[in-house]
Amino acid sequence: MDRLEAMAMFLAAVEKGSLSAAAREMRVPVPTLSRKVADLEALLGTQLLTRTTRKLALTDAGVAYAAAARRILEQVQEAEREAAGEFTTPRGDLAITAPVLFGRLHVLPVVAEFLARFPQINVRLMLGDRNVNLIEDHIDMAVRIGKLPDSGMIATRVGSMRTVICGCPGLLAGPGAPEVPEDLTRVPCVASDGPLSGSNWRFRHPDTGATVEVPIAPRLVTTPEAAVDAAIRGVGLVRLLYYQVVDAIRAGTLILVLAAYEPEPAPVHLLHIPRGQMPLKMRRFLDFAAPRLRASLAAIGSGA
Repeated sequence: MDRLEAMAMFLAAVEKGSLSAAAREMRVPVPTLSRKVADLEALLGTQLLTRTTRKLALTDAGVAYAAAARRILEQVQEAEREAAGEFTTPRGDLAITAPVLFGRLHVLPVVAEFLARFPQINVRLMLGDRNVNLIEDHIDMAVRIGKLPDSGMIATRVGSMRTVICGCPGLLAGPGAPEVPEDLTRVPCVASDGPLSGSNWRFRHPDTGATVEVPIAPRLVTTPEAAVDAAIRGVGLVRLLYYQVVDAIRAGTLILVLAAYEPEPAPVHLLHIPRGQMPLKMRRFLDFAAPRLRASLAAIGSGA
């Protein structure tokens, strides 16, 4: 059995969602492709795909094997290009994901500069505040803010990000400004429906380091971008990541409060497969993006 050919057919079936579509893509008869996948499963001694009348689905073993097969085929293609003297510059497509606002403000400028530097690489930049599965969604690299769950991925740290409380000058004028987290129960608050959503706002006591949680009954719940605007309009105090409010703070339209009680800054990472398994295009992006993101985070005073 040609194992690389079988891997390619298996991945085609995964990406197309059906054996017939994969067979058309590979220009082989459906029985041939089906047999190759079955032979691969027999060789491995495990089922990779579950087949129904409507679609294919990966088993747990299939998810892991698909990721490994994709890396192997990319490395083989890269080795062939290098041996043929064709791989003088990195090329191909990269899929990158990042939180919406952070991606627009800090990742997109890096990607734009990278594209200008490497004209034979194309990037699909997906911005969303929901963490996607890199393997299942065919993502090469992700920007993640916050603690990471255990996984087989490698995390390259590029900085950290404060979680802050702020409000407009008018709301904070006079004796009503909160001095300790518990004071938030008597002032209006605005909550965001992003990563910091929740009915309890968490703080760290500056003397003991103990966690302090305060229940919040927000007057308004909305997106992080709209929460900034609402706070500027005096609707209430808002809790957000520092990069989301730094422009308003610098402009004086929002003021930080309870800074002494801020929790530990959240780490910011680039999440990716081990460097030794990366195709050249990914290594080039990691080497290009990491120092620029570190500089960008340091410039906004995030505590990086």
